[in-house]
Amino acid sequence: MSDETNAAERRRWNDERWIAVWPKRERFTNAVTPRLLDALALTPGERVLDVGCGGGIASIEAGRRVLPEGSVAGADLSIPLVELARQRAREASAGNLSFHVVDMQNEKVPGAPFDVAMSQFGVMFFDEPVTAFVNIARHLREDGRIGFACWQAAERNPWFFALALAPFLQPMPPPAEGKSPTGPFALADPERTAGILGEAGFADIRRTAIEFTVDLPEDVIVDDEQLAFMGVADSDMPAARRAMDEHMAQFRLSPEVSRFPLALQIFEARRA
Repeated sequence: MSDETNAAERRRWNDERWIAVWPKRERFTNAVTPRLLDALALTPGERVLDVGCGGGIASIEAGRRVLPEGSVAGADLSIPLVELARQRAREASAGNLSFHVVDMQNEKVPGAPFDVAMSQFGVMFFDEPVTAFVNIARHLREDGRIGFACWQAAERNPWFFALALAPFLQPMPPPAEGKSPTGPFALADPERTAGILGEAGFADIRRTAIEFTVDLPEDVIVDDEQLAFMGVADSDMPAARRAMDEHMAQFRLSPEVSRFPLALQIFEARRA
């Protein structure tokens, strides 16, 4: 793997500070899993590739839906998250799953061709998105399908606190020449995302906007560990906490529970 490919994302997703709190963070997006899998309409016997599988929760549920003969291969560039996924699969006695440390932008997953490629918030972190979706398409059989969840625009997801935290963070450097910005909202523009899929060789592209709320503890989204990981200096931590307290107040139902509105979109397409 070239050191130039997705270097920033590889560092982020292999940072032990991030991985240590991942089980708490992923509670925020677990509510999306049944919506994504329902859209995919998996059937018994299908072979599924989960792109950016993270800790494997969606992979395990997909594996249940394709039993008894189907299987799921999870791919992620995070070594510790793949280990977590493997551990969870063992604990769930899910024998039809495999997990692989792979950068899906340019590497191969064993077992192709697959019937379906899926991703739950795992495809927004490619610095060459067309290249990545071309690679995903190559893993699919002819007329195989893809379905993935990504966020709508940041302004439709007010839980995202980066703007409130901006005074305490160093600005992100611009992407290198020939690279695209990565991050949670990299695929928020529906027309751009549909264009990427079309350029990568997908057809029959469909987009479904979904909005709902989740009730969760506030620290699922932000806490001191998250502030430190994002780069808030120790000297700025008291002011950053106050800024977060003011921003998060709009969501609180009680000291223990907040209600967060989520605005996402599911894209579906087939390999042309």
